[in-house]
Amino acid sequence: MTGRRAELAGGPAYEGRFAGPATGDERSILTDVLEAQRATLELKCSGLGAELALRSADPSTLSLLGLVRHLADMERRWFRKVLAAQEAPALFSSEADPDGDFDGVAPPGPGTAAAAEAAWAAWRAETAFARAFTADAPHLDVEGQDDDWRGRVSLRWVLVHMIEEYARHNGHADLLRERIDGTVGL
Repeated sequence: MTGRRAELAGGPAYEGRFAGPATGDERSILTDVLEAQRATLELKCSGLGAELALRSADPSTLSLLGLVRHLADMERRWFRKVLAAQEAPALFSSEADPDGDFDGVAPPGPGTAAAAEAAWAAWRAETAFARAFTADAPHLDVEGQDDDWRGRVSLRWVLVHMIEEYARHNGHADLLRERIDGTVGL
């Protein structure tokens, strides 16, 4: 794929992600921006198979599949564990292996398709829970307790933090996808 990045950032997929309101109530704006970031992750990974497990460059364990696993864990942590106060241990990392979401991705091989399917299923379940929790919350000042890092946090703060989390990692996904097949501008 050739061309300037600015020329490649258009088209229906791009426009659809960023079609949410630019004015209006805070909840709508925050949830629409977060949805655009989630859609960007999916688009960055679209059309790939085993390549999802390719790592960026030694010694990094960063991969697109690792990003999906990491973001599934982040959705789970902030919405289920912190805000909904559920017993919800991470799916891909642990206290003993805090980088398991990335380090646990095996090199591309026969098990990659099943690993990717499991990661996407977990991510979709966690984003569905987060959407429902956010929609059902009476207001953005709903609070939860994060015993690991921030203390008391509001739904508003979690939405902003998740936008930041996705935006940062979608930048990584840009570079990973370009390295895999030269695709830019998704």
